[in-house]
Amino acid sequence: MAQFGGVLHTTRMVLASGLGAPIIVLILLSMVVLPLPPFLLDIFFTFNIALSLIILLVTVYALRPLDFAVFPTVLLIATLLRLALNVASTRVVLLEGHTGTGAAGQVIESFGEFVVGGNYAVGLVVFIILVIINFAVVTKGAGRISEVSARFTLDAMPGKQMAIDADLNAGLIDADTARTRRDEIAREADFYGSMDGASKFVRGDAVAGILITIINIIGGLTVGVAQHDMPFGDAAQVYTLLTIGDGLVAQIPSLVLSTAAGIIITRVSASRDMGEMVIAQVFSNPRVLTVTAGVLLLLGLIPGMPNLPFLLLAAALGGGAWWLFRKQKAEAAARAAPPPVAPAAAEPSTELKELTWDDVPLVDPVGLEVGYRLIPLVDKAQGGQLMARIKGVRKKLSQELGFLVPAVHIRDNLDLSPTAYRVTLLGVTVGEAEIFPDREMAINPGQVYGQLSGIKTTDPAFGLEAVWVEPGRREEAQGLGYTVVDPNTVVATHLSQLLQSHAHELLGHEEVQHLLSQLAKAAPKLVEDLVPKLLPTSVVVKVLQNLLAEGIPIRDMRSIAETLAEHAPRTQDAGILTSAIRVALGRMIVQKINGLANELPVITLAPELEQILLKSIRASEEGGAGIEPGLAERIHRGLAQSSQKQEMAGQPAVLLVSAPLRELLARFVRHTIPGMHVLAYNEVPDSKQLRIVATVGNQAG
Repeated sequence: MAQFGGVLHTTRMVLASGLGAPIIVLILLSMVVLPLPPFLLDIFFTFNIALSLIILLVTVYALRPLDFAVFPTVLLIATLLRLALNVASTRVVLLEGHTGTGAAGQVIESFGEFVVGGNYAVGLVVFIILVIINFAVVTKGAGRISEVSARFTLDAMPGKQMAIDADLNAGLIDADTARTRRDEIAREADFYGSMDGASKFVRGDAVAGILITIINIIGGLTVGVAQHDMPFGDAAQVYTLLTIGDGLVAQIPSLVLSTAAGIIITRVSASRDMGEMVIAQVFSNPRVLTVTAGVLLLLGLIPGMPNLPFLLLAAALGGGAWWLFRKQKAEAAARAAPPPVAPAAAEPSTELKELTWDDVPLVDPVGLEVGYRLIPLVDKAQGGQLMARIKGVRKKLSQELGFLVPAVHIRDNLDLSPTAYRVTLLGVTVGEAEIFPDREMAINPGQVYGQLSGIKTTDPAFGLEAVWVEPGRREEAQGLGYTVVDPNTVVATHLSQLLQSHAHELLGHEEVQHLLSQLAKAAPKLVEDLVPKLLPTSVVVKVLQNLLAEGIPIRDMRSIAETLAEHAPRTQDAGILTSAIRVALGRMIVQKINGLANELPVITLAPELEQILLKSIRASEEGGAGIEPGLAERIHRGLAQSSQKQEMAGQPAVLLVSAPLRELLARFVRHTIPGMHVLAYNEVPDSKQLRIVATVGNQAG
């Protein structure tokens, strides 16, 4: 035992050192080139049989196919070993076969004499039957299953990768788990692809066994009769028995390996023992066993039939069916029995057991649904770049807006058009469009020098005229003045625009709490005095939502918190507090609108119109009618014309009004004149020079 342990330890050291594969190759080559004595042939043939049995048992006890991922390589080595043994035994049979049936060793002689009874005709028939079973049944079936499994596994990879990326973006798994699952998918694809090729080894081995046997019989007869002057009958008896023994020694391990290949390729990817699965799925239904027992009972009662075997097996199956029926009945009764409760306890509610709050899923803050033709855009395995673009959009918006934009949960939707996508916010659709993944969008920025032929469309982000063109026409479109973007950019830009315009809906109590926690690291006393001593968290959330709704980032949380702390003792009205914060952030607001320019072009209202609007605000606060519709229409028309002139001049459209009017007019132009900014006089820094470019409402009075 100590010597065996030393040999095993030495073998492991050799394999670990990286010399195992070269040594195996050298052994195989030496078996093909050098003559082997019968004793070594016996050792190698026995080892070949043992190796095939080990491989078969490993495939049976492996819980998943990937638990034996090295099987294709082992199969190749075992096949080469068997073929090398065939060559070595053929040499010995042809050289020494005239001396008797023991010339090629005891293993071949035993298979030739004992297994087939020393009758070469019987041996030939047994050998042919084994070859047919191996070649036409096991190998052919395993090869077909390998081919189909490899194809289906590769086809399913994009969907699996997209599901992993979607779970990662949704925060359901972390990066390490996602990496592990991606590696497992890649290993699964590699395994089934390798098995598709390895099945060809098994099939080729079966063909080689047939050819080698035929060649050995013909060669043995030729050598025995022509070279050793043996009678034809004696030569046929000796060489055919040796050849059949050699073929059986090779074909039996080959059949075992083919069976192992068929078993591992037909295994499902569930981590369960194969024996348990067979028992659970084949022998778990008592009705099946009952019907089978009844059929065998009828056959056993027919006169002339072998009654005893049929009746014994029918009795065994009937007893098994009765035992299974009693077991399942007891398990059902145990499941139906109510749990023990106190006498005063209320009757257990089955509805609470069947349905819980865990069955009510929360909606995703941000979702992206794609048609099936757009899956390659989000699949990294197919070169999809949309996932990276979306992460870039989230990072950019989070830095600009001042809070972490939620992850985008991506899923496919078969109800959509194959080339359509849909953006949802809190479960509600906020935007959708159709794109062509094999084309590029040429957008008309307002001035182009020619027309493009293609699929006319509209840019989903900004509503500009656009054309879907072939990728090869990109330079032509750019030469005509078009802005050309790929489908990934179209979706990412549309998503960015939607997230920016709905940023105030994405900010909730949880996000505000994170912002306050971050601020508390730098200004703990400020946060401690503000929330909840001066203001409840709900008011802070509302103020920050108001700022985001007006396009003002909340990056400067320190200034925002200080302003809230200053004005909170006098009021908790979110609108008044928002106006105060706008004054504190005036420099940042103006810089965001007009950059670093010292002069700010503005549009103003006529004094008479301002007075009318102020009176309308007071009237509405006292229960009056507010702004008269005709006046509102004239104001809108004047502001729209002035805004268009500023846009044509390449300058921002800024409406400057008194502080009480700013909130009213900001709501008035927010959706009707999207490009216009409304500022109060006290929001403009003293360092900025104002230049009035238009006055609206001179005829309003």
